[in-house]
Amino acid sequence: MTAEQSASASKVADNQLDSLRLHSVVVADTGDLESIRAYRPTDATTNPTLILAAAGSEQAGELIDAAIAETAQGDAAQRMDEAMTRLSVKFGCEILKLIPGRVSTEVDARLSFNTRASIDKAHELIRLYEQAGIERERILIKLAATWEGIEAARTLEAEGIHCNMTLMFSLAQGIACAHAGATLISPFVGRIYDWYCKHESVEDFTPETDPGVLSVRRIYTWLKKFGHDTEVMGASFRKRDQVVALAGCDLLTISPTLLDELQSSREPLTRQLDPETARASDMAQAKLDEPAFRWQLNEDPMATEKLAEGIRKFAADARKLETLLSGQGI
Repeated sequence: MTAEQSASASKVADNQLDSLRLHSVVVADTGDLESIRAYRPTDATTNPTLILAAAGSEQAGELIDAAIAETAQGDAAQRMDEAMTRLSVKFGCEILKLIPGRVSTEVDARLSFNTRASIDKAHELIRLYEQAGIERERILIKLAATWEGIEAARTLEAEGIHCNMTLMFSLAQGIACAHAGATLISPFVGRIYDWYCKHESVEDFTPETDPGVLSVRRIYTWLKKFGHDTEVMGASFRKRDQVVALAGCDLLTISPTLLDELQSSREPLTRQLDPETARASDMAQAKLDEPAFRWQLNEDPMATEKLAEGIRKFAADARKLETLLSGQGI
């Protein structure tokens, strides 16, 4: 049990959010600083999508101005790259003032198939955080769970730089990340749910048949059965019952809308995932080299499509953020 969970356990849980905190670390899936203040998560995350969503606030405008002001002279591409990196770190620093735990900061999705460039960008992010007085223990470098991203994480973790592997849609990705020593993985619930709703022509799934929920449970069970230290953070939720169905997952990253629903609900919440049950499962051991990883991913059309789509969407939001910065003088 974490320190947060121990502290929460001494209190009476009078809503689902408080109950959830007894079993899982709650992470805010938002870059909005006011929402982070309101819901008091342990950890938080930031990426171009979340920064774009928060960009209209006065505080965000100040951070954008500061990032631009600190950007060195150089050609247009160099200045834009530096401004984007500085802005990510500035948002991360502000978030860390509001939470006791860690912030995840994303490596540009356009580097998802370039191991060396991903490592170099991670080093740059850590350098800027450390210059701002933030120790690396409070930073998670977020990388797409491509083979190249996983290999970048292997190198970074060996250097003491902790990684959060995102855009995870399959057990193969989870296995590869665990063997690479990734600190944390973020399997996506909602995007898997969306894919199966579309491809099976159904409007909804129950929590017990929801393919996104079942995917996270499968990944969690495999990691716990075989004793990996990699933490599992369920992500990308569409509905409150998906969150409730994963109570007990190491971490759950939740949008402000769903945090509010959980805080307003008085329905019972019980733990659904635990290491002891996982260790008793009949899942088989596995270790994947690059060909096996690529083949298993290729054999899963949902995971293949959602990984590619996710990278494209993150890259598109990065370009939108660059357009915003261009309008401010970069």
